[in-house]
Amino acid sequence: MSGPDHRRPAGLDDVTVDALGSFSKALETVHRARGHLYAFHQLTGTADFELDNTVALLRLAGHEEWAARIERELIGRDVIAGRWTYQLVEEYDDGYYAVFQDLERQVRERLAGGRRHLYEAELRRRRRPG
Repeated sequence: MSGPDHRRPAGLDDVTVDALGSFSKALETVHRARGHLYAFHQLTGTADFELDNTVALLRLAGHEEWAARIERELIGRDVIAGRWTYQLVEEYDDGYYAVFQDLERQVRERLAGGRRHLYEAELRRRRRPG
């Protein structure tokens, strides 16, 4: 059973509830995208540190030229000109992600008294009455 914070306020129309549900779905997708960005950040760092082992093994095998080239051209390299992955994460978090979350919250507060997941709560009541 949904509590009162999941009941639509009086006078809130179906189209607005649908719009809020759409905005919520979009925000959930952005949360997933952010998770992928963090995974990209961590995986890129893991790969960079693994290159230390690669270089050591190439040197052990007598391939100094390749080891030196990997050190010079790849280890610690910016993933985008002038930026490491942590900077991409910070810019995403402080820019697009923060604005997206804030605007979704403002719309929800203004139109639905701050209630979250009204669309989903109503869907639940329709699919599991009683």
